[in-house]
Amino acid sequence: MGEVLHITGRVLIGPEDVRDELWVVGGRITYDRPAADTDAVTVRGWALPGLVDAHCHVGLDAHGAVPDETAEKQALTDRDAGALLLRDAGSPSDTRWVDDRADLPRIIRAGRHIARTRRYIRNYAHEIEPADLAAYVRREARRGDGWVKLVGDWIDRGAGDLAPCWPKDALTEAIAAAHEEGARVTAHCFAEDSLADLVTAGIDCVEHATGLTAETIPLFAAHGVAIVPTLVNIATFPRLAAGGEERFPDWAAHMRRLHERRYDVVRDAYDAGIAVYAGTDAGGSLPHGLVAAEVAELAAAGLPPLAALSAATWSARTWLGRPGLAEGAPADLVVYPSDPRADLRVLETPSRIVLRGSVVG
Repeated sequence: MGEVLHITGRVLIGPEDVRDELWVVGGRITYDRPAADTDAVTVRGWALPGLVDAHCHVGLDAHGAVPDETAEKQALTDRDAGALLLRDAGSPSDTRWVDDRADLPRIIRAGRHIARTRRYIRNYAHEIEPADLAAYVRREARRGDGWVKLVGDWIDRGAGDLAPCWPKDALTEAIAAAHEEGARVTAHCFAEDSLADLVTAGIDCVEHATGLTAETIPLFAAHGVAIVPTLVNIATFPRLAAGGEERFPDWAAHMRRLHERRYDVVRDAYDAGIAVYAGTDAGGSLPHGLVAAEVAELAAAGLPPLAALSAATWSARTWLGRPGLAEGAPADLVVYPSDPRADLRVLETPSRIVLRGSVVG
């Protein structure tokens, strides 16, 4: 039967659904007390479902794919920060081997990024032209775990600024192909100009979404398009702008404007009813293990603390189709010394991490 755990204190099944205890038997959650003679290891504290990093690149660094041992360290860093469910929003690495490791987070993969030729970070993406977009989307939909990742905009060197990568007809065909394969589509987008075409083409989610405006926010809300703002990544925009200002001054100024209004954009999106989820963009230029910092950033942007917490727990798991602390669910949970609903800073210091029914931290 394996180790039996008794989690006692407060179990946060949902924002307001709180119980005093649960048990882990055979790697799964139960609220039925085991037989009296069963030896159980007691863990005390405030239990949450394993945190979700909905934009995380295991197997990737600033230069492209990394060796498996580096990917392992990345995944362990996320795990030790409490992130037990990762949506890998694009990676050139094959990380299927992680699925066989009981001590590593679960990964929902989006396959490899799909970008326009010479319009993304070198060694990251399939770089193609619009005529091939639908075929590549269909291919990555079959390789992934229900998601495909497009690069919606990037710097156009001729224009010297961010610009859309795809014509609307190519987007419409490609997103329809993904949906036929049972996959949802998300897209990297920093700027304003690609957003309306992506939404009306049927996109399901947009990463970063710093270019949302008073015109496109209602469009996102009406079409049910979610956003993953990655605010810990957007914090790097001033540094990026400084590095590219001499060659691309218009782009640098644009990046600074997007950075300055980032909190307003996220708050306005949330107020309009757009679903907002926590993601760090770890694995490119950022380190792993930043999920608590991203939740704090969502709150700094104006989300109510409980909504910021839900963006990395209850609502995020529902959105990704993964269970939380339900009867019979796999026991992936994090225990904290005090109530994270009262103080989000508690997320920085998990006291116990339970993954697939075993205490791993």
